Amino acid sequence: MSTRIAKPAQRMRKEPRQARSVATVEAIIEAGARVLSEIGWAGFSTNKVAEAAGVSIGSLYQYFPDKLALVDAIRRRHFDHVLSVIREAAAEEKPLRQFARELVRGMIAAHSIHPTLHQVLLDEAPGDRGSRAAHASFQARYLEHYAAAVAQYRRRRKDTETMARVLSSAVEGVIHNAARRNMLDAPELQKQLGELICAYLSGQGART
Repeated sequence: MSTRIAKPAQRMRKEPRQARSVATVEAIIEAGARVLSEIGWAGFSTNKVAEAAGVSIGSLYQYFPDKLALVDAIRRRHFDHVLSVIREAAAEEKPLRQFARELVRGMIAAHSIHPTLHQVLLDEAPGDRGSRAAHASFQARYLEHYAAAVAQYRRRRKDTETMARVLSSAVEGVIHNAARRNMLDAPELQKQLGELICAYLSGQGART
């Protein structure tokens, strides 16, 4: 995450309650993610986001006091999307290959919407204590879901947490590098990542 010091980000001014308000906020966050992904933090502005969302700047400021608050919402939505992928893939016991297939497809889908967004959020967009706390909370829940998956397929292992860290790091590394190289839709990459997950969780190649 960017090491530049930023003022504490304010959260949303108010939570949307009516369906129309919810749709407006979702349109603003989606437009913000698209703009941030396409032009990076340096060119990011609330005016550009409002234009992309098709709303007035006044409507945007009803919910987001500044662009830092908007980035905070974008970051949290991305975290929620990624968490939902691993949570749903590991929700119930299923054949290992099915789990691997669902995990790979879900992670690729989550990072294909705006391929460069994650990199911008980590490397460019300023962060404060709130964003660091949100990331720490995300990482803890993320590892919990991976640990649940490991426990399903590698029973009676005492190093579940370590295996969860290794597996999550491997998946993240492949997905993020593929996003940077515009290779997320490569069938062979998806196949090989699925094979990696299956081999690791089945214990193949563990003995030397």
